[in-house]
Amino acid sequence: MTSSPIAPGSRLASRLGFSDRVFIGPAARRVARAIEDGLELVETGLADDVRVADPLADAASRYLYEAGGKRIRPVLTLLAAQLGDGNTPEVIDVAKALEITHLGSLYHDDVMDGADRRRGVPAAHAVWGNNIAILTGDILFSRASQLMSRLGERAIRLQADTFERLVLGQMHETLGPQEGDDPIEFYIQVLADKTGSLIAAATQGGVIFSNAPSEYEEPVRVYGEKIGVAFQLLDDVIDLSAKPEETGKVPGTDLRAGVPTMPYLLLKAEGDAEAIDLAARIDEGVALIADGADPAILDGPLDALRDHPVTQKTLELAHAWTRDAVDALQLLPRGTVREALTRFAETLAERSS
Repeated sequence: MTSSPIAPGSRLASRLGFSDRVFIGPAARRVARAIEDGLELVETGLADDVRVADPLADAASRYLYEAGGKRIRPVLTLLAAQLGDGNTPEVIDVAKALEITHLGSLYHDDVMDGADRRRGVPAAHAVWGNNIAILTGDILFSRASQLMSRLGERAIRLQADTFERLVLGQMHETLGPQEGDDPIEFYIQVLADKTGSLIAAATQGGVIFSNAPSEYEEPVRVYGEKIGVAFQLLDDVIDLSAKPEETGKVPGTDLRAGVPTMPYLLLKAEGDAEAIDLAARIDEGVALIADGADPAILDGPLDALRDHPVTQKTLELAHAWTRDAVDALQLLPRGTVREALTRFAETLAERSS
């Protein structure tokens, strides 16, 4: 007995992380099929667009692409495009360009953060060194710019503005808040720049280059940015998870590397004796790790942080950003696109509940 093929709605729902009830009915299945067809075009195009004539550059530029990825940004571009003319050639180019921009940013981020692994494989800088990893990211950014340049000034501006925010987000994260900055507001802006801006560009690009009504552009842009912030706040909670076999990360990876996260920032803002003592223990452990100590010295303090109310507050803050993202969609017409974007946001919020 042969197995039945998986319906496009089921495949797409699985990629977005929710059940396929959103894609029930002929019209909804047509939307799902259109996005699946568009993803095939994006995937085929990406395989060609990341290739480089130089053998070393080619191997490095294809490295993280071939390691996989959920392609969430192209999915959101294609989903938003169904508000207009669907999978136009311009939409496919935008989806590819923004995914390549995302790929390029991963090479740079892993160097900046000293990450050991990415997508289940050693980080590119662990294979070729920092210089090659950074230059590979630059190559990918140039490829994304080439794709966008085909589409005219509007696309070039979207790419350039997004890239500027990505760089500023990484720069501000590296420098940290300056005198007079509120650390929590500063951190939220870093998340909006580093993650939210690219997701916002993906949804916005889908509307613009599918010739959808212009009044849909701002709602999906706001949605994308807020979802990006919510995603990173949830990641801060997951970073403290005691189940690395589920998350794929050692608990507290970011904090052990000296990268502040929202639970830590909220802890610093608490001001009571218990919070001050725990923050001091974390700071001391981070300093010792930087001097070569075993990262396991932070196991106890990070367990305490995970169980502290500030971690629950981080989760509640992420849910608030998710609700705001969904609220932004109220200006979109009712239908499969709005429902799928809403369900994606709700599923995102549920993953740490």
